[in-house]
Amino acid sequence: MILVAKTYWGGFPFWFRRPPDDARVASLALRTDDRRQIRALHWTPAATAAPRVGVVVMHPRVDFTHHYTVPRLVAAGFGVLAANSRHVNNDVSCEHEELVLDVAACVKWLRKKAGAERVVLLGNCGGGSLAGFYQAQAKLPAGKRLERSPGGTPTHFAAAEMTPADGVALVAAHRGQGHVLLRSIDAAVVDEADPFAGDASVDIYDPRNGFREPPAPSVYTSAFVGRVRAAQLERVRRIDRTARALLAAHASAVEETDDPAFAQRPFEDRQAAERRRAYEPVLLVHRTMANPAFTDPALDADPEGATRDYGSLLSDRPDLMNMTAMGFARTCTPRAWLSTWSELSSNADLVANAARFDEPTLVAYAARDREVYFDRDVRPVFDACAASDKRLVRVDGARHYFEPDFGESSAPDVERLMDVVVPWIRERFA
Repeated sequence: MILVAKTYWGGFPFWFRRPPDDARVASLALRTDDRRQIRALHWTPAATAAPRVGVVVMHPRVDFTHHYTVPRLVAAGFGVLAANSRHVNNDVSCEHEELVLDVAACVKWLRKKAGAERVVLLGNCGGGSLAGFYQAQAKLPAGKRLERSPGGTPTHFAAAEMTPADGVALVAAHRGQGHVLLRSIDAAVVDEADPFAGDASVDIYDPRNGFREPPAPSVYTSAFVGRVRAAQLERVRRIDRTARALLAAHASAVEETDDPAFAQRPFEDRQAAERRRAYEPVLLVHRTMANPAFTDPALDADPEGATRDYGSLLSDRPDLMNMTAMGFARTCTPRAWLSTWSELSSNADLVANAARFDEPTLVAYAARDREVYFDRDVRPVFDACAASDKRLVRVDGARHYFEPDFGESSAPDVERLMDVVVPWIRERFA
C-alpha cells in the first residue's frame, strides 16, 4: 500500500529537472551569528563574476539547494544562494527564531562576500513565512527585536547583523506552519497518549459525518466543520499547555541547580536534580493529517472554480496517512512546538509579519494547490502586505510545487511562474 502522493514518486518535486545552463556552483559553509553552521550552494551565471542581484531560497526544513526556480534565475543573470537551514530534513527541535539567524547569514554573505547590491528573498511554501519573519525583524532597530522565542530561548537578534532584503517574492506560501497544522491536526484525538482514543462526533474520516470511500468526495455540513475547527483549536491549546508545563519543570530544575546552596547537598540529590535539568522531552503528536478540505472539495474552494486534486500535498489517502509517522509536527520538542507548530504561539505568522515591512512584494499562487488556499492563505497575506508596490499573480492549472503530471520530464507551470518572477525582479532590482 503506497500512501505517499505521486508528486513525490519521481524525486523531490521542488528540485529542478535539469541543471542551469552555463552556470557555476560553489558549495559553501556559512556561519550564523549564534555560531552555528549551515550549508548552501551559490549558483551564478558562468559569464558573470559577481551578479548585482542575489536571491536567497530557503525552507525551514526542506532541502532547497536545487530548487526549481534556480535555472531561470541564473539564466536571467542573478546569483542564487540556495541554502539549507540548520534543521534541514529534521525539524524535531526547530525554533523559527533560530532560522531567522540562518536567513541573516545568507543575506550578509550575499552582500559582503558575493558583492550583491540588491538582495531578494524568495519564499516558497514554508519558506514564505520564514522570509516574512526575517524581514519583519530585520526592519526593526536591534533593541526592539524579539528577545526570546515563545519557549523562552534567547534569540540573539539584538546582537545579530540583520539587514532587510530589498524585496520579497512569496511563491505558493501559506500563512505559517502553525496555521497549516491548526487546520490539519485531527480534532478527534482526545488523549495525546493514545492515538486510537477519539471523539467520533468530530472525526472527519468517519462515514457517519459525511466521509466517503476515496476518491469519492466527502460532503460535510457547515455545522460539522464548525465543530471540527473548534476542537482543533482546543487540541492545539491543550498541547500548548503541555509544552509550557514541561518547560516550567525544566525552569524549576535550572533554578534549583543554580542555587548557591546546591553544592552542599548529597550527591544523589544533586544527580537527580541535574538529570531533571538535562532532560529534553519530545512531544509525540498523533494524527496531523485531518483537514476537512482534503476530502471535501467544496471547502476552501478556488474562487475562480479551479478544481484541486483529492487529498493532501503528501497523500491521496489522508485518512490512512493520518495514522502513519509521516506528517506535520509528529515529533517535536516543547520549544519547537511553540515556535513553529502552534498557531496560538508562533511568531512565524506571515499575515502579521507582512504588515511590518514595506519592500516590494510579489505574491504568486498555484490555482490547484492542495495545501495553500486562496481565501485562507493567499488573500489574507496579500491584503496584509504593507508594501505600496505589491503584486498578486495566479498561475492557472498549477499545483503546489508547479510540478507536472507524474511521468512528465518538463514542468511548464514552473516556466509560467518564472515568466512572472524573473521580470518582477529585473524591473525592480537589476
